[in-house]
Amino acid sequence: MTDHPITPPPPELVQQWRNEGYGLPGTISEYIATHAAQWGADQELEACCEWLEREGWSGESRQLRIARRPKPPSLKEQALKVLSETELRHEWTMADEDIIRRALEQLPDNE
Repeated sequence: MTDHPITPPPPELVQQWRNEGYGLPGTISEYIATHAAQWGADQELEACCEWLEREGWSGESRQLRIARRPKPPSLKEQALKVLSETELRHEWTMADEDIIRRALEQLPDNE
């Protein structure tokens, strides 16, 4: 019998989640549980990808990782989406303004 590749998160990581959870909506237990579930899912994904690569399926491993952990849209992509959506709604929200502001802040100043 082999050891299961999934292990509990390190205590330091749980403490980090506990510290991050203070002052946020919901309970600290919910925050820790959510992050622990994500951490466990990441561990499982890595174990599956490593197995695929050992079996000679490295292309499928990359595809699985991309499908299960897609990159979040860039600020530029988010800003363009906000602009196209607000054009249809004819109104701005504070969240829309925040995305546009953060995207613009990343642009270099050309003097």
